[in-house]
Amino acid sequence: MEICTVGGFEEVGKNMTAVKVGNDVFIFDVGLYLPAIIELQEQESQQERYTERKLRSVGAIPDDKVLDKLGWADKVRAICIGHTHLDHVGGVPYIAGRYPKAPILATPFTIEVLESILRDEKISLKNKRVSVNPNSSFNVKGESGEYKIEFVHATHSTLQSTFVALHTKEGVFLYTLDFKFDKHPVIGDPPNYKRLHELSKKGIKVAVVDSLYSGAERRTASERIARNLIQEAISNCRGKNTALIVTTFSSHIARLKSIVDFGKKTNREIVFVGRSLNKYVQAAQNIKKCPFIKDIKIIKYKKQVNSFLKNLEKNRGNYLIVCTGHQAEPGSILDRMVNDKTPFKFKDGDNVIFSSSVIPAAVNINSRDLMDKKLRKKGVRIQTDIHVSGHGGREDIRDLIEITKPKHIIPAHGSLQQETPMIELATELGYKFQETVHLSSNGKVINL
Repeated sequence: MEICTVGGFEEVGKNMTAVKVGNDVFIFDVGLYLPAIIELQEQESQQERYTERKLRSVGAIPDDKVLDKLGWADKVRAICIGHTHLDHVGGVPYIAGRYPKAPILATPFTIEVLESILRDEKISLKNKRVSVNPNSSFNVKGESGEYKIEFVHATHSTLQSTFVALHTKEGVFLYTLDFKFDKHPVIGDPPNYKRLHELSKKGIKVAVVDSLYSGAERRTASERIARNLIQEAISNCRGKNTALIVTTFSSHIARLKSIVDFGKKTNREIVFVGRSLNKYVQAAQNIKKCPFIKDIKIIKYKKQVNSFLKNLEKNRGNYLIVCTGHQAEPGSILDRMVNDKTPFKFKDGDNVIFSSSVIPAAVNINSRDLMDKKLRKKGVRIQTDIHVSGHGGREDIRDLIEITKPKHIIPAHGSLQQETPMIELATELGYKFQETVHLSSNGKVINL
C-alpha cells in the first residue's frame, strides 16, 4: 500500500490523500485552503468565478499534479469525500474532472451541497455522483479486484460526517478527518463505536488522523454544551428595540437548530440572510434533516437582502437575524453591515452573538480583531466564542487510536505545530516515529 499525502499535511485545509493498492488508486477528500480563498475575495458585485488555474496559482487547491508525476492519475477508481466542509469537498469542482471515470462517493448531504456548488459555479462534471448513507458501503471495481468503501458514522460540526474505510487485500485504510466523539449530539446519533471495534478486529493497516487539536489536553465538549451556551446568550439580549444578530457556520445544521429553538422564545421573526445559509439549509431540507425549516424565513438575493435590511433599520426589535461573516470574510453580510455598506447601521445597545471560533489562520485572526473593534466602537454588545469545536482534543484522539488499533498512523489536518503533539501521543501509546507513526508533508509518498 502506497499513500500520497497530497494536501493538508502542512496547513489547516486543502485536504487530499491518495492511496494506491496494486494498480488501483483512491482519492480521499479534495478540499480548499480557505485563507487563500479569503484573500482572493473582493466585494460581491466584483466577484468573478474561480478557475482551476487561478486557484492553483494562489495555492487554494491541492497540488494533485503529483499524481501525474507518480503515474497514478489514470489509475484513480473513486473519489471519496468524508463530509461537506469546504476544506474537504470545495476543491472537487476544480479537480475531479481530471479523473472523469472516477465516481464521487459521499453521504447524501455532502452530495446535495456539492451539486449546489456546481450549479452556482456553472461547472459540469462527467464524474458519476454516488450517495452512500452513513453506516453503509459501496463496491468499486479496480484492475486488481473489487474494493469495498465504507462510510462509518462519526460526529463533527455538520450533518452526516463519516470515517471512510477502504477495504483492501493489504488491510483497511481508515480516513478519519474530521471528528470528535460526541455522545449527545443535537441532531443524529452518537458515533458508531461498534463498527470501529469491528474494523479493529478485521485489521486496520493505517489510519490518517485529524490532528488539529492533538495538543489540547481535553476531550472536546458535546454539541449539547453549545446548545446551552446559545440559550444563555440569547436570553441575555434584553433590549426590546435593539438588533439581535447571531452569526455561525452555515453548514452547522445542529447549531442552527439550537439558535432557532431558543430564538423562537424571543417572539422575534427569525430570518436567515445570505446565499451560503440558503445552500446548506436547502441541502438539509432535501434529505429531510432540517427540523426548523418552517420556523424561519430565508433571504438570499442581494436586492431582497438590502430591502430587508432597510426594514430592519426601522424595526430592529422585530427580528432575530442569522447570518454568516463570523470570520470577518470580505463581502460577507456581517462584514458589509459592520462597514456601513448596507441600509442597516449598527447602534449603541445592538447585540451580536458569535457562535463560532476563529479559524486559526493569520488572515482570519486579524480580520476578526478589526471587526470586533469596529463593533465595540459603535456600542454594540458582543458575545464571542458561544461555541464548542467539531474537532476532537487529545483525549478523543487517544480513544480513536485505542479503539481502532491501526498498525500505522499518519497525522493530518494541520501544520507541523499541530501534528507534532499527535506524534508525541502516538509515541506514548507505543508507536515508533517514522516506523509506525509517520510525519508527512504535501506531495510525499509513504510506502507501507
